[in-house]
Amino acid sequence: MKTVLVTGTPGTGKTVIAKKLSLLLNYAYFDVAQFIKKAHLYSKYDRKRACYVVEAKKLVRELLKVREKALKRGEKGIIFDSHMSHFLPCSKADLCIVTRCALKTLSQRLTKRGYSKSKIRENLDAEIFDTCLVEAVDNRHKIVAFDTTKKKNFKLFSKRIIRILNRRP
Repeated sequence: MKTVLVTGTPGTGKTVIAKKLSLLLNYAYFDVAQFIKKAHLYSKYDRKRACYVVEAKKLVRELLKVREKALKRGEKGIIFDSHMSHFLPCSKADLCIVTRCALKTLSQRLTKRGYSKSKIRENLDAEIFDTCLVEAVDNRHKIVAFDTTKKKNFKLFSKRIIRILNRRP
């Protein structure tokens, strides 16, 4: 079974890419953010930053269980969608896709979502400093970055992903 991680700063297009790939590849789609809330994998809600404080080690343990269940169900593959998905060990993932986006476009997307100015700034900083990419590299994932600023690139990108996933280990 193939495991694909889709990570990136909020607003860069993770969910759109993950869902499109899930349909194209016939892989199970897994929304990590929803799972974090449902399974209470957080220690508290940070009102100032408007986000849950996630217990990363606990999250990884639970995601590995989800992966094992998908394997037992006979899934062809699974796609984990989250700005934290890259915390899974590289030994358990075939590919880590990092979504990227131009700062102006990212700011517009987050404004449309109703994010506060401080939350937009926090996410722009994360994109400027390549937070998700750097963490994925630190975790030694096989990485493909994808710029979602323009929506025309998906067809070529998906062909590249299929080639990578079909390679023999």
